[in-house]
Amino acid sequence: MRSERDARGWSQADAVRVMRSKSSHNLPTDSTLLRNWRRWESGESRPDDFYAPLIAAAFDTVTAAFFPKARPNRDDELLSATGMDTLEFIGRLRMSDVSAATLDAIRITAERLCCEYPHADPHDLHTEGTAWLRRITSLLDGRLTLSQHREILVLAGWVALLVGCVDYDLGRRTSAEATRRAAVSLGREADQPEITGWAAEMASWFALTQGNYLGAIEAADLAPAACANLGVGVQLAAQRAKAWARLGDGARAEEALRAGRAILERLDHPVDLGNHFVVDPQKFDFYAMDCSRVAGEDRMAESFANEVIRTSTDADGTVRNPMRVAEAHLTLAVVAVRDKDLERAAHEGALAFEGRRRSLPSLTWIAGETARELVEFYPGDPRTLAYLEQLRSLSTDS
Repeated sequence: MRSERDARGWSQADAVRVMRSKSSHNLPTDSTLLRNWRRWESGESRPDDFYAPLIAAAFDTVTAAFFPKARPNRDDELLSATGMDTLEFIGRLRMSDVSAATLDAIRITAERLCCEYPHADPHDLHTEGTAWLRRITSLLDGRLTLSQHREILVLAGWVALLVGCVDYDLGRRTSAEATRRAAVSLGREADQPEITGWAAEMASWFALTQGNYLGAIEAADLAPAACANLGVGVQLAAQRAKAWARLGDGARAEEALRAGRAILERLDHPVDLGNHFVVDPQKFDFYAMDCSRVAGEDRMAESFANEVIRTSTDADGTVRNPMRVAEAHLTLAVVAVRDKDLERAAHEGALAFEGRRRSLPSLTWIAGETARELVEFYPGDPRTLAYLEQLRSLSTDS
């Protein structure tokens, strides 16, 4: 709370006034709220369920991001839920044994693949995801009940979305678009708006990273109306916000962020934050970081970037979300350039390229924006030239 307040240049009294403006209820006097704020900020007490959303709203974020809950532990779900190991599971698939246990195993496997997206080797994940997609869709030719047919369509849709994302990370635009369209077809056949919504989000992401900002907004607007009440609606709002920010319309960017924040506040806290297609409330800082950097709100962008790095890193230093962290380092590099600290900018830029798990289109997009800042302020400096060489050396063999 203190670092967010300092980033905005607020006193504690200022923060209390902003918090009051976010409430539709009558609150205690300013002096009472100020005493409470001091206790919360010092760690003496924790805000309750009434005040926590107001504090989060005051700092333009959501409750679950500002006051995160502990991450659940994961165990060997396949064996514990079905009693089958992987070899037995694959054997049943080959026999087209679509029992309840088999469906459970497919569901768990699809979940596992989606949870491995942030950190797994993309080539390995693509190979495994494609193999499972073939196995799952092959079951559609067998004798199924209507409910089994729909569930297999849904599970195939999720795996297709995953494979499409990894394709795009690897720079395979044509394959990514083909797989995305397959996911659209599966989602529509299963009458599953969340899958078609994520496919629209992917189209928006593709357009954004290719510099087609109006196209990104149009793609997001093609998502089913039901997505406004689903987690994917947050991601769609974020893509709109990024696009509007780059089109120079700060008001619409902020409007999109507010819409995403409102959806997040209505949703239950997700059980498993690791799944790529489960919206992580802490990712809201990631969206706001991007928009703040583009808008030139440097202190805000810096604060969000530090928070993204902190919440994406375990106590032992393991980075859970390396692609998110890379973009946070690029944000810190841009802020450093604007602060006329080229040494720090070069250091942060180098850190952004260190991670082995990359989304090439996203990384080169944001790294290119960073490069423009470096070239504008320090065009001939050897450190700028070294950064540009690193950017040129990015390849699909990440």
